[in-house]
Amino acid sequence: MNLTVPQLLRDRALTDPDGVALIVHGSAQLTYRQWHERSTALANSLVARGVARGDRVGLVFGAADWADYAVAFCGVLAAGGVAVPLSDRLTLDDLRFMLENCRATGVVHAAGLAVPEVGWSATVDGLNVETSYDKADIAPPEPGDLAQILYTSGTTGRPKGVSATHANLAYGCGAKRRPFAHSRHLVHAFPIGTNAGQAMLINALDAQPAVVTLPRFTPARFASLIESYRAGTVFLVPAMAIELVNAGVAERHDLSSVLLLGSAAAPLPSAVAQALTMAFPNATITNYYTSTEAAPAQTVMMFDPDRPGSVGRAIAGGRVRIATVEGEPLAAGETGEVWMRSPAAPRAYYGDPDSGTFRDGWVRMGDLGYIDADGYLYLVDRESDVVKSGAFKVSTIHIEEVVYRHPAVVEAAAFGVPHPVLGTVVTVALVTREPLTPEDLRIFLKDRLAPHELPAHVVTVDALPRNAGGKVDKKALRRTTEGAR
Repeated sequence: MNLTVPQLLRDRALTDPDGVALIVHGSAQLTYRQWHERSTALANSLVARGVARGDRVGLVFGAADWADYAVAFCGVLAAGGVAVPLSDRLTLDDLRFMLENCRATGVVHAAGLAVPEVGWSATVDGLNVETSYDKADIAPPEPGDLAQILYTSGTTGRPKGVSATHANLAYGCGAKRRPFAHSRHLVHAFPIGTNAGQAMLINALDAQPAVVTLPRFTPARFASLIESYRAGTVFLVPAMAIELVNAGVAERHDLSSVLLLGSAAAPLPSAVAQALTMAFPNATITNYYTSTEAAPAQTVMMFDPDRPGSVGRAIAGGRVRIATVEGEPLAAGETGEVWMRSPAAPRAYYGDPDSGTFRDGWVRMGDLGYIDADGYLYLVDRESDVVKSGAFKVSTIHIEEVVYRHPAVVEAAAFGVPHPVLGTVVTVALVTREPLTPEDLRIFLKDRLAPHELPAHVVTVDALPRNAGGKVDKKALRRTTEGAR
């Protein structure tokens, strides 16, 4: 069933007009009727401004602006435009690059926010007061029309705009049994401008529970939010999971309502997953693996102590395989590139359709991994993060997984640094809960890692630098730890 995003919203507004779709804790909420009427009014205003079918419109909002952002996103799509979601945490230079890269004709932004001068700019309130709800008759978009351009995190180079059609975004939506039907409320704290954030926006349109978001994440606030709403479903990134576990929130908050806790954006260390099973006693701890380029294809792994390093198997019609650089499939147990194939209309890099990332409907994920005999995927490392030390290729994911087992370690990141003889050696950056000397860590690791995997340098930091999507920024980490090595 091919649908468009405005169709999803219109259908919910017709069948459940007073149902609460989205709650920004402490500041705003939207029913489906309100969402539909406000986004339609905004669409009318955009058309009156000259926004034409296929025009790109930047949307710059922050975590406190989810309600306005939801209105703006659906309004742009209802006008026939293409939404370009962007975080307010980006620098003006980054915003300018992205807006110019996609040739945006204008920007809708949060009140009081400075944005680059690219065409016109306006706030949601400014646009909504310009026209009425029922003024214009706008031709609806088609499922095959472009709906959004979402920029990658740029951890391995300049960010790239990934385009997706309405059919891609709405894939799997509109079923009689709505997702997460076990919940009245779904709680998350994903930022705007990320693939995970966009997934939550689509959940607000299609899933059973009201989607609740927190303007600013802290472990105590997040746990309090779960408790107060008796949330049945929770989504977070591993960094948030680590903070929740280390803050001991389960000792002060009742988290027993949670039946599904999903982690996305990066692999969830098994030690953290194990701790989450204690903090959320009734929850199934689930790791989701995908990318901005591959969605909605994904693998899903319910935490299994017998498969601690696996990110699961492909679901819902998606496919995953291990291949050579040329695309030749590899046998079970062989390490190679991870490729994924979406069951929906494929995505592409905007303005770069011939990119080597997309091949014959498959997406090269940029990860190395292998699939076991039962079809479970295991990640070895990001291709760009593999440490080539002498004759060995060292997995930073494996090193981090082992380092996390030390009781003094809160967070860990492994990466390579230049060496005059070996080419590259391993460095580990740590956040610790108590003092831990490099020698003590090496003693702990000696019987758990191979000699070529042992870190040559161990650096303790106050916090690991992360990008807007919650992933560790290893380029920034190399720069900030250079003097300490």
